[in-house]
Amino acid sequence: MRVDGQAVAWLVAISFQLGVLKVSLGIALLGLLTSTVFLALVLSATVRFKRKSRAYVRLAASTDQQSLPPVSIFKPVHGMEARLEDNLRSFFEQDYPEFAIFIGARTPEDPAMTIARKLQAEYPHVKSHLIFSGPPEWPNAKVFTLDKMMAQSRTEYIVTSDSDVRVGRDFLRNVIPPLLDRKLGLVTCLYVGDPAADFWSRLEALGMSVEMPSGVVVADMLEGIRFALGPAVAFRRDSLQAIGGIAATADYYSDDYVLGEKIWRAGYKVIFSHYFVHHVLTPRPFTRTLGDQLRWMKSTRHSRPWGHIGTGLTFAMPFAFLGLVAGYALGRPELAWGLFAVGYLNRVIQSLGVGWGLLKDRQAISLCWLYPLRDLQGFAVWVASYLSHDFHWRGERYTFTDEGRIIPRDRKSQHEVPA
Repeated sequence: MRVDGQAVAWLVAISFQLGVLKVSLGIALLGLLTSTVFLALVLSATVRFKRKSRAYVRLAASTDQQSLPPVSIFKPVHGMEARLEDNLRSFFEQDYPEFAIFIGARTPEDPAMTIARKLQAEYPHVKSHLIFSGPPEWPNAKVFTLDKMMAQSRTEYIVTSDSDVRVGRDFLRNVIPPLLDRKLGLVTCLYVGDPAADFWSRLEALGMSVEMPSGVVVADMLEGIRFALGPAVAFRRDSLQAIGGIAATADYYSDDYVLGEKIWRAGYKVIFSHYFVHHVLTPRPFTRTLGDQLRWMKSTRHSRPWGHIGTGLTFAMPFAFLGLVAGYALGRPELAWGLFAVGYLNRVIQSLGVGWGLLKDRQAISLCWLYPLRDLQGFAVWVASYLSHDFHWRGERYTFTDEGRIIPRDRKSQHEVPA
């Protein structure tokens, strides 16, 4: 009996394709299972976080105003940003007994200094200082500026905050009281994404209000807080000195994460406040948004390499699309749409449960239908984070080392910068 070679090849190809489709369907089922387990953890951790936060709410309300210590606020800036004036103004308007603001830049000619000087004139009763660090001598330019600012302050209680952060007048009254406990070394804050009017800004802000806090509350529940988030960090000088000063974070892009981790390793407790700040976004093209997200994702990859690998199993929409395609190709459209619906609803529930249920971000309700797209975008950025070690930050190019440190690649040395 003669066997037709073409027929055999055809049968082999069909069998291979069926095998690939079945494996794809299996991967889709596994991914939807792990992302659903993650969702369950997120919702449980959110309830726990809210319950824990009540103690800090009561503490802030019951702390006597006379017992609140003087505070130094450090705001490094670099160049003009949309909404910068409102962001800085929110710190000048703090309802707090005694505080001073230090605004730092590389040079007096930095455009952001125009805003700083204007606010100094508007709020003469607020102690404020402009500090100029000169060209950075450390890999992390922001940390270099922070070090110069801290050298000009003598207060024991310190707050650092990025230039794109806006807070309420009661910010200091809420984040400082826990630090009166000497066993606690650092307080940091979750943040709500505050978008500009463009689509990509809204999508990025949605991720800030849902994706980031989801990971934080789960980490808090499973292992406790061992890190900080840069938008708003409060700590005491003794906990900073215990790690060798702010210079201990100078070689890292994720200086906030490293600061919290080192203070935790020094034996202090690290917590997230019940108080949420606003991470203010500006209008930006898609490429800029993607570049920022990729930089943050690469930073996480190097800060928490094993946790970053596991992050791939927390996304839902990539597996939902894989299930849709594989299900249809296998002639099972009901299963295909069923898997897609599971993934889609998974992310909608996450947006509602975390973005609104925890942070009270209204866009997490109005745009909950859009969050699945942000989840898909996040997965694509996660994959891309493994493709290189390089990133761009404030007009300069850097490279991550395997240990998570950063190396400036095209920064001019201090001797090369014109006076």
